[in-house]
Amino acid sequence: MEGCDNIALILFVPRAEMTLKLVASTVLPTPFADFQLHGFQAPDGKEHVALTLGDVTTDEPVLARVHSECLTGDALFSLRCDCGPQLEAAMQKIANEGRGIILYLRQEGRGIGLINKIRAYAEQDKGLDTVEANEILGFLPDMREYGIAAEMLQLLHIKQLRLLTNNPRKLKALQDAGVNILERVQHRVKTTAHSHRYLATKAAKMGHMP
Repeated sequence: MEGCDNIALILFVPRAEMTLKLVASTVLPTPFADFQLHGFQAPDGKEHVALTLGDVTTDEPVLARVHSECLTGDALFSLRCDCGPQLEAAMQKIANEGRGIILYLRQEGRGIGLINKIRAYAEQDKGLDTVEANEILGFLPDMREYGIAAEMLQLLHIKQLRLLTNNPRKLKALQDAGVNILERVQHRVKTTAHSHRYLATKAAKMGHMP
């Protein structure tokens, strides 16, 4: 993480008590597997979801992906980032294993929201990288908060994880929130001509691992 020690990339706000509610669960058939879909309601009105496969409540560590919402990448097939392919790859890896969880957090644009992300994209069109674009708009490079993920795991009775991530700061933020992570599992997808600079910036300025 050389070169980014002075950048506050991920926030964790400790919670004195559980604030999240698990409100509904159902079956979600997908091309990868038939997942259980769990819906959560947060006090701020945001709705988060988790996909589980198999029995995730045993003492065996659970293969997991903590994925922040990316409408442009997850739903609109944007090539500017690797979010959509990372989500699909995580679903496929969990399906292959027959057991796991994906936490889908409503933290669009690394926490700055969809419209501000579009504004940041416009700044990138002028030549700025993703970190510079956030900063020129008055935001930290990463505004996400992961305490909500810890609460989701607690409500689903999940004890320990094997986490699919290349982001060391996400790993630390989750551990600081009390999540027991036994292993970091590499989670790479193919780079495209459109996403090359974005991924290079994540490695150079945010310390993302190969």
